[in-house]
Amino acid sequence: MFILTAYVLIARYDGIIGPVAERYIVRGIEKAEREKADAFILMLDTPGGYDEAMRGIVKKILSSKVPVMVYVYPSGGRAASAGVFICMAAHKVAMAPGTNIGAAHPVSIGKEVSEEMKEKITNDACAYLRSIMEKRGRDASWAEEAVVHSSSLTEKEALERGIIDWVCEDMDDLLEKAGLQDKERIEFPLTMRERFLSRLANPNIAYILFIIGFYGILFEVTHPGAIVPGVVGSISLILAFFAFQTLPINYAGLLLIVMGIVMFILEAITPTNGPLTIGGIVSMVLGSVMLINTDAPFLKISWGVI
Repeated sequence: MFILTAYVLIARYDGIIGPVAERYIVRGIEKAEREKADAFILMLDTPGGYDEAMRGIVKKILSSKVPVMVYVYPSGGRAASAGVFICMAAHKVAMAPGTNIGAAHPVSIGKEVSEEMKEKITNDACAYLRSIMEKRGRDASWAEEAVVHSSSLTEKEALERGIIDWVCEDMDDLLEKAGLQDKERIEFPLTMRERFLSRLANPNIAYILFIIGFYGILFEVTHPGAIVPGVVGSISLILAFFAFQTLPINYAGLLLIVMGIVMFILEAITPTNGPLTIGGIVSMVLGSVMLINTDAPFLKISWGVI
């Protein structure tokens, strides 16, 4: 088999850092290593994500046999929270104009933690980021600012502080500054499965599927024989529960939503002219607000969706 040796492998990831992101990025680096690419470039735009997935990516980058570059792109994008650790682990970091990096303070996902435990988690994250930055020869004093004080920097501020290596207008500019302008570029896309799962892990998508599922079944119950709503509802519910496995679900919130839908079903079967409908609405709203158990804003359900 003929293997290219004079090329750079370019990956793009936009979204929450989770199992899908870890699998995709690790798979890309392994491909670059296997085919002896000149570099692996990750174009990144993320609000943050899960600690376990982030650490898996960082470990792979730090042990990579090929140079790994992270490019925070496009303008308006960011590398926040878990994205900071991934950037700092890279051999070279670039940012597009109008981007920012920082706000790496850890947040609880899925469970309540005491103040003492929060302090331990914060100290651990701070030490971890500092060690990564020292390994890459960056200004490690910023680690405490980013983790403890949620400091965030623009691309110009990050360059002045020695946090990143370049500010680049586009990929052409990045490759020129990296001395790789003559290398062939090969895109490394997400597989269809990875693309589907990354969308499914979005809390807003999971919530919408959940609601569609129950309303599809509700329509089937109130209109026997319609079939299509029941089928669509069943599939949507299955996909929603699959998505819930990757999200920090508060089961009290889930139960409230189920109770609300049951009230709507009862109202449709035995009309009470108000009480069950009002109870269903209240239960649905409270359950929707409580459904995702986390302090991370990027994992919360949008009020617009609710």
